[in-house]
Amino acid sequence: MEWLTVSINGNDYNVPKGSTVLEACRMNDIPVPTLCQDPELTNAGACRLCVVEIDGMRNLPPSCVTQVTQGMTVRTHTDKVRKARKTILELLVANHPLDCMTCQKMGNCSLAEYAYEYGATGEKYAGERRELPIDDSNPFILRDPNKCILCGKCVRACEEMQGQSNLDFFKRGFNAQVGPAFGLPYSESECVFCGDCVAVCPVGALTEKQMVGKGRPWEVEKVQTTCPFCGTGCNFDLNVKDGKVIGVTSNPEAPVNGKALCVKGRFGYDMIHSQNRLTTPLIKKEGEFVEASWEEALDLVASRLGEIKTQYGADSIGALSSARCTNEENFLMQKFMRAVVGTNNVDHCART
Repeated sequence: MEWLTVSINGNDYNVPKGSTVLEACRMNDIPVPTLCQDPELTNAGACRLCVVEIDGMRNLPPSCVTQVTQGMTVRTHTDKVRKARKTILELLVANHPLDCMTCQKMGNCSLAEYAYEYGATGEKYAGERRELPIDDSNPFILRDPNKCILCGKCVRACEEMQGQSNLDFFKRGFNAQVGPAFGLPYSESECVFCGDCVAVCPVGALTEKQMVGKGRPWEVEKVQTTCPFCGTGCNFDLNVKDGKVIGVTSNPEAPVNGKALCVKGRFGYDMIHSQNRLTTPLIKKEGEFVEASWEEALDLVASRLGEIKTQYGADSIGALSSARCTNEENFLMQKFMRAVVGTNNVDHCART
């Protein structure tokens, strides 16, 4: 790998050739604000908030699409840079709804965070505001186009992470929006409701509908776990408040899937607290199912399997596994059948 030397804020750093200035800064823990960039997506240079000052360049280039060159000198927080960033934020906030106190995204909104840091209030360029209808036509995603800042992250997530290409820009100028073709509601489009667009949205334009009003980010404990719906092994964060799971959000550090999830993994958690969920073993006595302890239930299963094996042979027993178990649990199940019961009669509900 070829390495290049770049000077950032007066310090020299070695970075791999082909790195962008933004990547070079992040490799060395130098903060640079951005609203449209995500490590899992291609760089678009849409929001321009990541502008920096580079010797030899007349304008302020966006660092996310500017590649490092040997000997480049970069300054990330000069007065000129900070003034440009504040102007960009003022323009964004000028027609952005300021209902932060009731917005579900508050506490996890990049626009609010940077507006606070740079002192942008939206008063300087105050003008017309959008009054577009909110799309709540589906049970999973709440879409408020009035809060959209046209960063394009949802468009790229839909295309690059999910391969669906359901979202894009339409109309022009102040009327520009992002959404399905012809401005259709999500429920009438080709959306598969993976929620990857929600995971990358930096503002409150896209939120998990089932989590609205159930808790602020600082009230929620994040518990990383493995999705139980198939054997892929995707990780995500359970959002827990007062001992109850109120939602699922992506964990960018997940080794298998990153921010990507399917509709089951992201939105299929309601069964956790369902009244119809079995929480104790049931065994049949006199034709009726009654609650039993785990010891009683396991002893009964072991006893019956032993009786059947003795009377009819090991091959009279079969096991059907579940895609909702982990790979390790499925391995143990088939190992038990082969090594303990003595049969190869093992199948899986997801086999095709």
